[in-house]
Order: sequence, then structure tokens, then C-alpha cells
Amino acid sequence: MEPSATDFSLQAGEGSSKAEGGRRRPAVSVGAVLPAGGSGERMGGGTPKQFCALLGRPLVSYTIQAVERISWISDIVVVVSQENVEIMKSIIKKYGHRRTTVVEGGVTRHRSIFSGLNAFMKSNHSSPLLQKPEVVIIHDAVRPFVEEDILFKVVTAAEEHGAAGAIRPLVSTVIASSADGCLDHSLDRAKYRASEMPQAFLFDIIHQAYHQCSDYELDYGTECLHLALKYSKTKAKLIEGPPDLWKVTYKRDLYAADSLIKDTMLQQICIISNTKGDATQVGFLLHETLKNHVKVVKSTATSVSENANHLQNILLEQCYNFVCINNKLSDLRETHQLVQILESTNASVLYPVVLISVHLDILENDFFSSGMQSLTKLAKEIKKKNILLYGLVMHYRKDDVKLQETVDSSVSLITALMRDRNPVFVGQILVA
Repeated sequence: MEPSATDFSLQAGEGSSKAEGGRRRPAVSVGAVLPAGGSGERMGGGTPKQFCALLGRPLVSYTIQAVERISWISDIVVVVSQENVEIMKSIIKKYGHRRTTVVEGGVTRHRSIFSGLNAFMKSNHSSPLLQKPEVVIIHDAVRPFVEEDILFKVVTAAEEHGAAGAIRPLVSTVIASSADGCLDHSLDRAKYRASEMPQAFLFDIIHQAYHQCSDYELDYGTECLHLALKYSKTKAKLIEGPPDLWKVTYKRDLYAADSLIKDTMLQQICIISNTKGDATQVGFLLHETLKNHVKVVKSTATSVSENANHLQNILLEQCYNFVCINNKLSDLRETHQLVQILESTNASVLYPVVLISVHLDILENDFFSSGMQSLTKLAKEIKKKNILLYGLVMHYRKDDVKLQETVDSSVSLITALMRDRNPVFVGQILVA
């Protein structure tokens, strides 16, 4: 299963593009350079921000995934500092990034980008010669939420104009201070925009610009579009970008990124219901109530073994939340079978998979104790494989007038477990 992030379906017929499988594709070959050599001084702490973990996975891997999921980007070059080359290679191997090459960068942003561009021009000892693209995307490795739509727009604009970049409105007014630290003047915010990433260039234009720029610019400059304008006389086309192009700069940004990733993952769940007797009606009520809290609910009403192919297709659609509804806590056969499918498809490489085993019964203490031990043992084993197993018992009576309240309470627990993905509660059995 090839790792991928949220997909965005695009219609063909805009700009100089061609269609493939209902999607727009640029009419030119495209590569990407992701500078990831920052030290993370503004983040604080000893770990550079691109290697900080979100749900146990380095931030840079999320950005690579967002770019690599796009089929028309042929090669991706990630540029890191010398001391982080081996770390980056291990990340690429662990998370299955298939079209990504690691290159050692310089001590500044521009020198690192220059190293990334040069990688397309010559081979090195660790990788074969990369294909020189007609258009190259430059995108920060700490901007993990880039969408295919904005990448397509900057690429097609670069094809036409030679250079293009995403922009956003200024949030704050820009002011200049005098030598004595007092206000000198302010800029009219309506006339200015914030330069963002991604940016795209005809490869020869930006490569030649880097060859011509001074050592001072390589050491202290930050704006690639300015280099294209200064040395290649190329006026970049500016493209209004979406609001999620922000970069992770401070520690608070990590918390925001973590929350966005969790919100995205919560949009889709799969429910496997294999109940009998009175529990069937309760399971149906639980299923319908979950529909009101989750964007996409995929379901199957028979056993896991009879729906193995269907479940594998759901996994390919990037579903990482599963609710398995059973009659008794002592019956974990469906849960075991689902775990086997998750393991065989390597589904938990990119994200932790949440599996909630729901049991609809009034249980005797011996069944509860036995079932709890079995579930706890299984949860401990599969936690090492990034599969988070939780237990939930719904006590109910056939004529219970408060059944909907019990179901609502259960749904609240289920959605909280799926959103938080907290390993502390793995193997525990909650009661609603």
C-alpha cells in the first residue's frame, strides 16, 4: 500500500495541462526540492523542528508524503545538514518514501536550495542520476499541509511566466523604526502580501540565478522569487494560496499541526458489526448515531473474514479508525481477524491505527475478567506495531428507556479515543 495523504480531485481542462484518470496534470516534467536544514532555534529545545514528532512520526515525513502522493511529481530532493543525512535516510526508509532522495545541504537556506538543484544535474555515490525536470517546485519541509491544487497552480504559472509563488494577505501591519527605536513609517497593508511556499520555476531560470548570485545573498537571502527577478529578469506570477500554507516555526505550531492531523484522521471510520439477537438493534443505533459525528462512515454488517477484500479497499482509501461491534467481551474473534488484516496491509506505517472493540452485553464477572485479560494482552502485542486497541462495554437492557443516552455516551467515548489516539488507554476497557 503506497502511503498517501488527503487527496483532492481536480478536473481537467485548466491551463496547459493534460488529463490522466480524471485529474489535471501539468504538460511539463516536475521535480521538487524540500529544504530541511534548519536548526530550529525559534522552536527551542534540542530537536530541529523538521524532526519533531507528530503522532510519533517526524514532521518532515508528513511534508514528503503530501508531495509524494502527487503522481506527476517525478523526483523529490530533501536537503538536510551533514549531521542529519543518516537520520533523514532512516526516515525515508521507515515510512516508505519511494521517490525521495536525501542531499547534504549548506549552512544557509539558499545554499541548501542550491545543493538541491545541483542534485538534479549530477549523480552522487548514494543515488543514481536524477531526471532534470522542466519545472522545479521549492517548498519548505515544515509546511506539511500543502495541497495538490496550489502545487498545480504554481507549476502551470511557472511554465508560462518562468516563476510563480503562493502569497497570502498580511495579517499585521508592517512598520519601520528609526535609529532611536521610534516609529518611522508604516506600510499600507492592502498593497503588500506575504510570500509563502510553494514556489515553482522553470528549472534553468532558477538554477542559473543561483549560479550568478553573490556569496552574501547565498548566506543572508531567503526569497527565491527575488533571485529569479534579479538575475533572470523573470517576473514571478503571484498566486493567492489557501490559509493552510503556514509553516511550523514555534512550539505552539506543533500543537496546531497535531490537532489538524487528528481532525483530518477523524473524518473517516469503518464499522464492522457482527451482532445477533437483541444486540443487533443496539448495534444499529450505535452505527446511526456515529454517522452524526463523523464525516464518512464505511460499514459492513457481516464478519471480518467475509469482507476481507472490502476492508483492504477501505484501508487503501486511508481509513485509520475501526469500530468492531461484538455481542460479548469474551468473543474477540472478529477483533483478532481485523488485526491480522491491518498487519498484513502494513496500514499503521504512516499513522497509528485506532481499533475500538465494542461489546454489547450485560456480562457476568467471570466473562468480564476473562475477556479483559485477552483484550489487554492483544493490545499490548499490537501496540508495538502502531495499532492502538481499546475496549468499550455497553451495558443495556432490551426495554431500557435510557438506551439512547447510553449510545450517546458510547459515541462520545469512541470519538474521543479516535481523536486523541492516546496510548495511555490502550488495552483498557471503558464502560458506558
